[in-house]
Amino acid sequence: MISSRKAKKSAKSEKKVKRKVIKNFIQVKNITKNYSLGEVEVKALDNVSVSINRGEIVSIVGHSGSGKTTLLNLIGALDYIDSGTIIIDGQDLSKMNDRELSFLRRETIGYVFQNFNLLEEINAEKNIEMPLILSKKLKEERRAKVEKLLESVGLLERRNHKPDQLSGGEQQRVAIARALANDPDIILADEPTGNLDSTTGEKILKLLIDLSKEYEKTLVYVTHDKEQATLASRQLIMTDGVIAKDFSE
Repeated sequence: MISSRKAKKSAKSEKKVKRKVIKNFIQVKNITKNYSLGEVEVKALDNVSVSINRGEIVSIVGHSGSGKTTLLNLIGALDYIDSGTIIIDGQDLSKMNDRELSFLRRETIGYVFQNFNLLEEINAEKNIEMPLILSKKLKEERRAKVEKLLESVGLLERRNHKPDQLSGGEQQRVAIARALANDPDIILADEPTGNLDSTTGEKILKLLIDLSKEYEKTLVYVTHDKEQATLASRQLIMTDGVIAKDFSE
């Protein structure tokens, strides 16, 4: 009787831990973005709309200047739209103040950049720990999380190495672990393999996708490589500031 109750309790706990599938977790509605280049105005995004469900793996592919990085930066609240609406988990970004947007960027979104953006003066372990420090997590919690992430990206033995002592692939592994540190709902990656050779780049992208699935993250990544784009379950193909095609496996 007791064991049966424990089993039921355990089953209920597992259900609570598993995140609910949310459709339209990221909603982009009719957004436009223009940039001024001298006296010339360039339309980077032209009335773009797209919805992404929680847990989706989405690639954005297109030639240089197609608007793919602009779209990613706007979803990540790294830039402001000229018109339209972006809603993340029910929150309208245009209605949030700077403090709220800062909190969103720190707690809800993890970023992976082409140039790694690691702090050169500290080692891999400390780079991964930095988001946890900024979120004022307790020291024991930080250590346990960093240890787990170092193991996940295969860098336990390189934890004390600074960025200039790591290969490009290793630096990007650190960046991926750092992006996951605060357990964000969304991972945004802008050309994460752009500074890597093709073999290393493929391994890094597969690692990023595998970890996003393991940790139940919504992953949106930008690439100009059509083969890398097909590793996602859904592809957005951009041309001249619009989504020309949107298709899934």
